[in-house]
Amino acid sequence: SPISELIEKHFEPWIDSNNVSSILDLCTGSGCIGIACARYFPDALVDCVDLSEDALDVAEQNVQALGMENQVNLIYSDLFEALDGRTYDIIVSNPPYVDQQDMDALPDDFPHEPRMGLEAGIDGLDIVRRMLPELSRHLNPGGIAVIEVGNSWVALEEAYPDVPFTWVEFERGGQGVFILTKEEIDHHQVDRLAREPGQRRL
Repeated sequence: SPISELIEKHFEPWIDSNNVSSILDLCTGSGCIGIACARYFPDALVDCVDLSEDALDVAEQNVQALGMENQVNLIYSDLFEALDGRTYDIIVSNPPYVDQQDMDALPDDFPHEPRMGLEAGIDGLDIVRRMLPELSRHLNPGGIAVIEVGNSWVALEEAYPDVPFTWVEFERGGQGVFILTKEEIDHHQVDRLAREPGQRRL
């Protein structure tokens, strides 16, 4: 994930890395993003969340292999379902975002990957649509959300035309990663702005 480049830069200039004490890696999969965050933010506690028990088993192996048990917490949850009352300085996510057209065109080796880790409906936004309305109540003041949507970024802009997504430009390549601050999410009332797949601007 190109998010690794942001981790290496401590997500600056979008947040003061000296003030980060809690991070959530949502849809963590193997845990690589959350574990990397823990490495670059040694004073922060990191929650890694996934709905797949198999993925969390792999993440647990990685956490143990790297000796991160005291810093990285693995949680079985359908997105924010098991996180009631928890808030974070950074929420980072590389969720499933492959749309139906791209799923149908995937190379033959991709069926070896779990479909739940890839597919996200007609426009690739099924998971992100559920995620966005919950972000604010799980972000601390001054906190940021960093979410990868890949090729589905066009559909996201169509679905949320009034939201000022900051699209990151990467030195090492990659696209489709946006940043929103808690204040931007609250100001633009993101949970009320979504359009369903197929809806367009008037």
